[in-house]
Amino acid sequence: MGKVHDCIDERLRAFIAHQHVFFVATAPTGPDGRVNLSPKGIDGSFAVLDDHTVAWVDLTASGAETIAHLRDNGRITVMFCAFDGPPNVVRLHGHGRFVTLYDDGFAELVSRFPETRGARAVVVVDVERVSDSCGYGVPLMDYVGERHLLPEYMERKGAEGQAAYRRQKNRTSIDGLPAFDMDPKPSPTPL
Repeated sequence: MGKVHDCIDERLRAFIAHQHVFFVATAPTGPDGRVNLSPKGIDGSFAVLDDHTVAWVDLTASGAETIAHLRDNGRITVMFCAFDGPPNVVRLHGHGRFVTLYDDGFAELVSRFPETRGARAVVVVDVERVSDSCGYGVPLMDYVGERHLLPEYMERKGAEGQAAYRRQKNRTSIDGLPAFDMDPKPSPTPL
């Protein structure tokens, strides 16, 4: 049976820390936009900051739906599932914001995470509702290991290559909402 908790207590923190993947759900305002559900899980990229606040490193990737939806209305749900051990599903409902690599406070926030290669922002969620449920319908699965492809790919691109990638792929959401459009325009090439 599902239970609503007052906060992210020590038991829930331990459960969250044990999970290798989590899911982020957001949606734009209004009936016509697409709901977005993103898997996340690069080791060392998620943290419980306090009893009502979580954060993760938002890496440069092919989309920026979460950022677009947070800019639009801030609504967000983060979900963790037990794929091994006792069954459980934890949902964190709240309002999110993001701190980009160009914002004051980014360096302090990102310093909390061991994996930061390719970081474009840190997403911070003020958790308003914490719940868990049985998870009986979630299959048992074996964890084999991390895929280091995305951080390594972004590291090879370097800072300007990442910015160019974001300018090409992250400026708007699939519904045309403003997303990660914070990168400055490149300097003109001298003649």
